[in-house]
Amino acid sequence: MEPLFAILVGLFFTAAVYLMLSKFSIRIMLGIAILGNAVNLLLFTSGRLTREVPPIIPDGLDALPSGAANPLPQALILTAIVISFSLLAFLLVLTYRAYQDIGTDNTDDMRVAEPDQPTPPPVGY
Repeated sequence: MEPLFAILVGLFFTAAVYLMLSKFSIRIMLGIAILGNAVNLLLFTSGRLTREVPPIIPDGLDALPSGAANPLPQALILTAIVISFSLLAFLLVLTYRAYQDIGTDNTDDMRVAEPDQPTPPPVGY
């Protein structure tokens, strides 16, 4: 099962990088969301995918059995889901406000603070 998830993580990373290299802010935002999901899936896969032995310490033992899944990546993923959702909500509001103010989601057209014809630097002092 792990090789299938490794291929899926690779596809997620590929799609995320492709979307983040776009010049439209909506695609960049979707790429960031897919990248967060790819990292979560990578962490989940690294913690072993077993259904037979749950990550619970039985009575009388001080540690997990040898074939149990690691609960630390699962706890990290739960935290990462909350953080990535709040980041996505912030980016959505930021993108919407930028679209309202500027009227486009093209990052090349969002350069309103830069002059159209930049003045050359001074030749000498």
